[in-house]
Order: sequence, then C-alpha cells, then structure tokens
Amino acid sequence: MTRHLPVTTSTRTLALLGDPVSHSLSPIIQNAAMMARELDGVYVALRVGSEDLAGLMRGLAAAGGGGNVTLPHKERAAAVVDRPSEAVRRTGACNTFWMEDGELHGDNTDVEGLKRAIHTHLAGPIQGARVLILGAGGAARAALAAVLDDGAAEVEIHNRTVERARAVARRMGGARTRIVESRAELQGRTYDLVLNTTRLGLEAEDPLPLDPAGEVEAPALLDLVYTPGETELVRRARAEGIHAMDGGEMLVQQGGVAFERWWGVPGPVDVMREELDRLRRRAR
Repeated sequence: MTRHLPVTTSTRTLALLGDPVSHSLSPIIQNAAMMARELDGVYVALRVGSEDLAGLMRGLAAAGGGGNVTLPHKERAAAVVDRPSEAVRRTGACNTFWMEDGELHGDNTDVEGLKRAIHTHLAGPIQGARVLILGAGGAARAALAAVLDDGAAEVEIHNRTVERARAVARRMGGARTRIVESRAELQGRTYDLVLNTTRLGLEAEDPLPLDPAGEVEAPALLDLVYTPGETELVRRARAEGIHAMDGGEMLVQQGGVAFERWWGVPGPVDVMREELDRLRRRAR
C-alpha cells in the first residue's frame, strides 16, 4: 500500500528496533493502519545493536515518535523506560515505547495481543486448559502472563536451557506452572494448547522446536513465529490434524494495542489483518 500523505517536518517517526528486522511485516501493517486513520506518521524498521538501543529509544520518543522493540532487545528495553506498565514490570520485557509528560513510557503489548490471538484461534478463553510453552525468553514470559490471566489451569515450560525456564517460572509462574526439563520428558504428554515462543522457524533451515507427529498430544498449536508464508511447524501440525496458526494474528493484535498507545485511538485491526492477508497471498 502506497503512502499518500507527504513526509514533512511534522510527520511522527515510529520504528521497530531489533536484530534481525528484515523479516518484519510491522512497517507494512502499521503504515497501512496510519493511512486508514489519516494520521501523519511513518513506521520504519531499524537493525540495532544492544549498545545503541537506549539512545535510539530516547531519541525517537523525544522527537515525538516512538516504536516497537523486538528480538533480542525486549528485556534490555524494559530497563530503559522510565514508566514501565504493569505488563513490563511483570514480564521484564518491553516491546512498545513512547514519550508522555517528558518521560519514556513502555508497555508489553505482546501479553494482550497474545490473549486476543488465542481467543481468535480457539474462539474464546482457555479457562481450565493445560498449556505447554516452548521457550523461556521475553515472548515466553508474555505468553505465560497471557495464559495465566486467561484462566489456564496448568502451564508447563520447556526450554533448551533449563535454568532459563526455571527463572521464568520463579519470576511469575506460581503454583500453576512447572518445568519440563528434557525433550524426552515431553514424549506422550497431553495438552490443550501448545505455544511456540522460540525463534525457531524464522529461518527456513531451522529445526522444529517440537515434532507435531506424536511427540506430544494437543488439539491446538499457536506458533508465535510468522513468515510471509506459514512456518514449517504450522504446516506439519496441520498435516497431523492439529488446529494450528502462526504468529500473524498476534502480530496484528499486539500491533493494534501498540497503535493505541502511540496515537490514543483504537488500532484498525481489520485493516492490519487485511494488509497481512494481502501480503501472504502475494507470497504464495
């Protein structure tokens, strides 16, 4: 979609900060959303090293803009902001930032975005569900917050580095959360929902974080990774009869929440989703 408004000295600059960012579809869906609302802003993706993150966040926000933070900087971003939201304090990760009253504010819109994506995927909340989370990074903490808030009865976390999984459980898991230390322990376990929060699947040569063909039993799977097409994990899960969806819907939902933080009006989620679907049709 082509930008119709000219870029002027009053145009707000919003940026995605991370490494890598070349795969991101956020600029396309956010620019489409701003055009739909006739807002004077532009959204770009910038590859950023950890040493430059704080300066860029503060500089963009001080200039009237803001943005998002993605892998691997979400945890570092949480320490940069002056006013972290409850979601940031709880998860230790920040993915959205903006300036307000002279202070740098931060939120973790992944929590609400994932909750909304799960509701779309499963047509409702997961009250009483048994959930497996793969991974133990910032996305895993957002996922844990989302499913616990949504009423999951039991959550198990599996990560290649066991101590990182333990740290997530200790930080925010409570009595409903436990650790599965090895892939061997997963064999034959049953869940209502599996969430992949690792970055495996971002590259075509990545191994699967889990084999849907019998490693665990679950009727539903949500892969937080998204690509222009579908991830191999989603394709393999669907081949096994599992109701599977990638991270596209979460991208849209968390993007809608972030949009509201920057602009003070609801994000046009339908426009974002339509733009994402259009891009994916072209990629097939």
